[in-house]
Amino acid sequence: MSPVYAITSLVVAERLAELAIAGRNTRRLLAEGAVEHGRGHYALFVLLHAAWLGAIAVTVPADRPVLWPLVGVYFLLILGRIWVIASLGRFWTTRVMTLPGAPLVRRGPYRFMRHPNYAIVVAEIAVLPLAFGAWQIALVFSLLNLLLVAHRIRVEERALAPRRVP
Repeated sequence: MSPVYAITSLVVAERLAELAIAGRNTRRLLAEGAVEHGRGHYALFVLLHAAWLGAIAVTVPADRPVLWPLVGVYFLLILGRIWVIASLGRFWTTRVMTLPGAPLVRRGPYRFMRHPNYAIVVAEIAVLPLAFGAWQIALVFSLLNLLLVAHRIRVEERALAPRRVP
């Protein structure tokens, strides 16, 4: 198997594992009384990420040289995502969920910034295609992702505002 397809397959497997964790956490949170915010845009994120990986798989030639330092950067970003998931624990989902009375998480990367997961995703969407020399995919999907993330952050900020302590 070509390195392009092997790496892309690993990323697909990682994303599917994340969706399984997020689904389990979402079901638990809903059972505890959590509320979902911005449900309408969720499908756009799923579509964007699937199309991003599909574009890489379909348009990047199997024999394309791989820029291994960028692959290394990508896998460091995955470690950052694991840090985010571990820091949020049972509260980590791929949706905007709030559980009344639950404190905001302020450990891990949340000590340094409000939305570390979104920062990581922005970088991932650019870095992975760049590792395969696919700058067009990096550009198009980065722009689309930035539009969605900007909307998502507004939704999340409104949802979390009542729980923020001045």
